[in-house]
Amino acid sequence: MKEKISVIVAGALGKMGIESMRAIAVDHELELSGAADIKAKGETVASVTGLNEIDLPIENDLEQLIYKIKPDILLDFTNPQAVFNNARLGLKNNISCVIGTTGLNEIELKQLDALALENHTGIAVIPNFAIGAVLMMKFASEAARYLPDVEIIELHHDRKIDSPSGTAIKTAEMISRNRPPRPPANLSEYEKVAGCRGGDVEQIRIHSVRLPGLVAHQEVIFGGVGQSLTIRHDSFDRVGFMPGVVMVIKKMGSVKGLIYGMENFL
Repeated sequence: MKEKISVIVAGALGKMGIESMRAIAVDHELELSGAADIKAKGETVASVTGLNEIDLPIENDLEQLIYKIKPDILLDFTNPQAVFNNARLGLKNNISCVIGTTGLNEIELKQLDALALENHTGIAVIPNFAIGAVLMMKFASEAARYLPDVEIIELHHDRKIDSPSGTAIKTAEMISRNRPPRPPANLSEYEKVAGCRGGDVEQIRIHSVRLPGLVAHQEVIFGGVGQSLTIRHDSFDRVGFMPGVVMVIKKMGSVKGLIYGMENFL
């Protein structure tokens, strides 16, 4: 019988952490071996997921949990301030890391890639685990060959603290690789209120919206002579991310170094 893949979840009290624990626990190829959250105050996996048969405590010291469990996979859904150190901790202990937390910059990604290769293990940084979102990025990248004028609007729940989203940044990077070279703009713009035109990633404007009631949504809007094209993806429930989470975890055994983006697993 094939041995199950041992997984611990960091950020276990967050909404993505809770949903991930449910998905891992019911998959016959995975084993939820531990859970950690810096805010933990005596909660158990059972008490936050409703899976009463899993009576694991949620620890508040990730490092101690890693030393105790020695899992195959560290799944991180924490926050931009914690994710880099969490990933370093996992890789130094020869643990493959699946990172769903956004906020890692290019320098940090290069350092994590080098650390993973040094320790003969892998790290996957996934801005968006929804299959539909990956397709949206691919479609936008292809459309940019023909409609190079584009802006991105990303919309998320009001508890998301970083902006723009990792999905929006990844989309801009993919578009930039495909669209024709852009001549310098000959229009001198004036913002009456600073920031109205959004942030600039790869010469693509990104606008961030944060509102209660939203989960994760993105529009990529292309403009051309006499026409426009909008490509949109909506995530209405975090359960929609779980097939992607489970798939990436299962494929980490063959990964060495850094993989950035779920499209590389499809």
